Amino acid sequence: MMEYFVPPQPFPVISTTVAPDPSQLWGAQTRVAPLATNAAWQNFVLNDGTTAEYLHPYSFQSASGKLAICYPKGMAELTMMFQVIIADLIFSCLEEGNSPHTVTYYDDLGVTLTYGSGRLSVPIVRGSPYVTLIYQGGTPVISTSHAILNVSSNSDNTKHKVILNNDQTWLIYCTSPLPIDINLAVNNYGQPYTGIIRIAALPSSNATDYTEGYLDQYKGAYATGGTADFSVPFQVTYTWKKQGTGDLLILSLPHQRDNMTLSAVQSIPSLAYTSIDGNLEGVVGDSWTIATAPIQVGWYSNSGLQKPEYRDPVVNAIQVDVANLSSIDTNATYFYGKQLARAARLALIAEELGNLAPQVETVREFLTKTLTPWFDNTFSGNGLVFDSKWGGIVSINGAADPGGDFGLGLYNDHHFHYGYFVYAGAVLAHLDGQWAQTYKTHLYSLVFDYMNPVSGTQIAPKLRHFDPYVLHSWASGLTDFVDGRNQESTSEAINAYYAATLLGLAYGDQALQQLGLTLTAFEINAAQALWHVRRHSTLYGDAFVEDNRVVGVLWANKRDSGLWFAPPEHKEMRLGIQVLPITPVTQFVFTDEIFVHELVDWTLPRLSEPDVTDAWRGFTYALQYLYHPHPAVNMIDQLQGFDDGNSRSNLLWWIYTRL
Repeated sequence: MMEYFVPPQPFPVISTTVAPDPSQLWGAQTRVAPLATNAAWQNFVLNDGTTAEYLHPYSFQSASGKLAICYPKGMAELTMMFQVIIADLIFSCLEEGNSPHTVTYYDDLGVTLTYGSGRLSVPIVRGSPYVTLIYQGGTPVISTSHAILNVSSNSDNTKHKVILNNDQTWLIYCTSPLPIDINLAVNNYGQPYTGIIRIAALPSSNATDYTEGYLDQYKGAYATGGTADFSVPFQVTYTWKKQGTGDLLILSLPHQRDNMTLSAVQSIPSLAYTSIDGNLEGVVGDSWTIATAPIQVGWYSNSGLQKPEYRDPVVNAIQVDVANLSSIDTNATYFYGKQLARAARLALIAEELGNLAPQVETVREFLTKTLTPWFDNTFSGNGLVFDSKWGGIVSINGAADPGGDFGLGLYNDHHFHYGYFVYAGAVLAHLDGQWAQTYKTHLYSLVFDYMNPVSGTQIAPKLRHFDPYVLHSWASGLTDFVDGRNQESTSEAINAYYAATLLGLAYGDQALQQLGLTLTAFEINAAQALWHVRRHSTLYGDAFVEDNRVVGVLWANKRDSGLWFAPPEHKEMRLGIQVLPITPVTQFVFTDEIFVHELVDWTLPRLSEPDVTDAWRGFTYALQYLYHPHPAVNMIDQLQGFDDGNSRSNLLWWIYTRL
């Protein structure tokens, strides 16, 4: 096992007024900071906890003591895809009445809802084709929002098949006999029920007896959660917490299977459930290991400048950009961080070119002047503080205003914002050993805030943003959304984990370096699988594929072509927000030249519109260069403006290290 340096928390401590107090929806044992703030099940503990969450393959909504379960149907339009959520089956416990649920346990792969005094608890486990309901001396109550066509039961009332008028068939398994009539009424002869009920939807209306046979075969073993171990580079190992008897059946995602090596006891491709992320297929085994292709990337490009004539244009640009460095004219963490990282890029490019020591020194001085105040509490107009209520680093402005720093006080986008700070800090630590030692705890605290790998620490929850099951990050924090968690910019998530890799390099910390690279690789795989929409994609509906080459905002239960800051027709922004910032890791994100060609061709007509700025044009030209270099070079030469995290030097470096 890797050993990580867990930093002491160095920032001033506050209790934010923006984030709500953790409610009674948290159980007594789980309502202890640091708390999860971007979990896939976050809606269960926000406001009154009644907003649904989609947790493959089902959607769950808990309200008034009832748990509504849905096997959703996907819908595709030109601008969005979504899953329709309807209460297919509803379970409760008669004795608990309308008692709300509490989250009494959670881990990397599951969450447990407990109702009232505990007569009913439901461990919801990611990817389980069964929903497991544990009754302890309570009376099950079952209903549906559909018409019931038929209920058939086996001889000892331990299996029931429910056929609904929406073309769905559900199986209900009971560990002890439990009579259920045609109206789903339970007749247990007046006795409370102690036992386990497991329900599963047959994957389709024309499911074969063979499919039902798999569900019959594996009904005896159930998971109550599971851990995700990233200690081996470029691997994640799931270890499910199993109860019951027999082998455990869980469903795998396409991008767990297609882009990676799935090692398990047995795969059952014919047991397939639909989802907005593609077909889920059965895997039998208490432990899986998913290994992704390794990537190797450090401070500089992997190839360097291959031709001497490419050096002069980049040197000239570096000299101009470094000479124009001045104070940063914003106190917003996101935009400030981008400008810090932009300057840090100039130093690394200058180092890679060689013989530009004066420029490197100028950048070092600039970073020291602009980054240090955030760490020594002298920054004017904002600052970084530790919120003791939820357990995490927030900004002063974010802690006082729900919209401050894009909701940083509500734990939105921490990996985006702090990824830029960590990138710049890693570069400065690389350049200045004394500064590195002085502010090591500050930099490590920022990294741990968004990607703490250790359970049970006081500084942050484990992997605040990164979802171990879907293998990508969520950004949305403590806001309950009807479509669940969401993330817009995969490239900024990738940047956050790449920045952690560089911090590990700066401090000679192999554990941090390997974890950063591993999460970077998994985030890249998910971006390519889920956000990148290829012309002949079979993952998404035909209408959506016809009109889109990249997802704007990806939600747990929806794909949206719009952005938080722009409508769907702003294709240059949709492309750009999945590219920025351009760094050495960008080359690993856009490896499919055919797709890059499709994406750029889809975007280029938009660039002629008068409301498009050069800052956004630059990202399209950067990708165009991957397959059609000379026009892209000419267009970059004509640019008059750049994104605040980008520069002419950076674009020219990108171009001339591609050849």
